[in-house]
Amino acid sequence: MNLNVHSIHFDADAKLVGFIRERLAKLSLFNDRILGGEVYLRLSRDGDHRENKLVEIKLAVPGKELFAKRKGKSFEEATDQSVEALRRQVERLKTVRLKKAS
Repeated sequence: MNLNVHSIHFDADAKLVGFIRERLAKLSLFNDRILGGEVYLRLSRDGDHRENKLVEIKLAVPGKELFAKRKGKSFEEATDQSVEALRRQVERLKTVRLKKAS
């Protein structure tokens, strides 16, 4: 899977980028037709700065684009929540395609 990670207004370290790539690679277990993705990491302006890490993920699959956006106390937490949302979307998409093929 071709994956691009963009950190907006800061530099993400290699450990964080590796974590994100590892989590997203696991989605290929649910659907091997994922073509690629874009990940955007942002620090949002939160009044109390508790949950100000924002992760947006777009995945390209044939005929569709999946998207998830989550906030968390850390980028890892927000990534896990986003990947879980995408996993549900991937499974739902696969179920719909299997029903159409029947």
